[in-house]
Amino acid sequence: MVKFKMTKSKMNVLKVKKEGKWTFVYIFMIALVAFTSLPLVYLISTAFKPLNELFLFPPRFFVKEPTLKNFTDLMLSLSSSTVPFTRYILNSLYVTVITVILTVFVSTLGAYSLVKHNPPGTRKLFKFIIATMMFSPYVTQIPRYLVVNSIGLVNKIAALIIPNIAVSYNFFLIKQFVEQFPNELLEAARIDGAGEFYTYWKIVMPVLTPAWSTLIVFSYVSSWNDYFSPLIYINNQALKTLPLALRTISGGGASIGRAGAVAAATMLMTIPTVVVFTSMQNKVMETMVHSGIKG
Repeated sequence: MVKFKMTKSKMNVLKVKKEGKWTFVYIFMIALVAFTSLPLVYLISTAFKPLNELFLFPPRFFVKEPTLKNFTDLMLSLSSSTVPFTRYILNSLYVTVITVILTVFVSTLGAYSLVKHNPPGTRKLFKFIIATMMFSPYVTQIPRYLVVNSIGLVNKIAALIIPNIAVSYNFFLIKQFVEQFPNELLEAARIDGAGEFYTYWKIVMPVLTPAWSTLIVFSYVSSWNDYFSPLIYINNQALKTLPLALRTISGGGASIGRAGAVAAATMLMTIPTVVVFTSMQNKVMETMVHSGIKG
């Protein structure tokens, strides 16, 4: 009887020690998350600092007297008699949303068609797609411009959308998931009389939710932060996007008077990306686990 009580007591001691270790782990992880979030907190704080706080030395981490003047200066810097600041925002939103939708549709439908229908030449086509991933994007800029110019898309909003729809990496990512989809479900759907597009949209797409959610994040970040494409393809000021407009402020070294506008612009470009990634981070992590892709 005594031996049983001592054993139970030891078990309680071990349980307390184990809980204490996990408590330490939780505290350490929370502290690590708080530390990694400091740049974002500083970014937001800087966007609301007046000029006298922006140039303090040593710099102050938190803003003492927050102001919205930086955002007002940003709008005044980018606005002109013909193009208001909101036009740049609408252009970026339009390009980003359309690009994301078309990217998801083209990548998922293309991967599903090649993997599950296996048309002639599928292996060669897939090898060609993999080969294109070896080239740096900067290597293909001249051929891409020649193609865009030859089909008459220069100085049109479509030049910012069409070249960014079919991306090799996006196709490869979706293919990894489609290969794991059981063929028996597709055969059962066909036996029940479901058409190919209905099978793709109602059966395959819900299962691929983690994959195309991750694709949304990648495509959004790429399109939202892209300033090189409008710089090359767009001459019309009314068609330019927000990243390119913001580069006109900070490019070549910002003046002291525009330092606040630059801080506000940096916040405007960063916060939407953080919100999109945060809202879909669970799907992104699930995609990385199942596809074997490491970030």
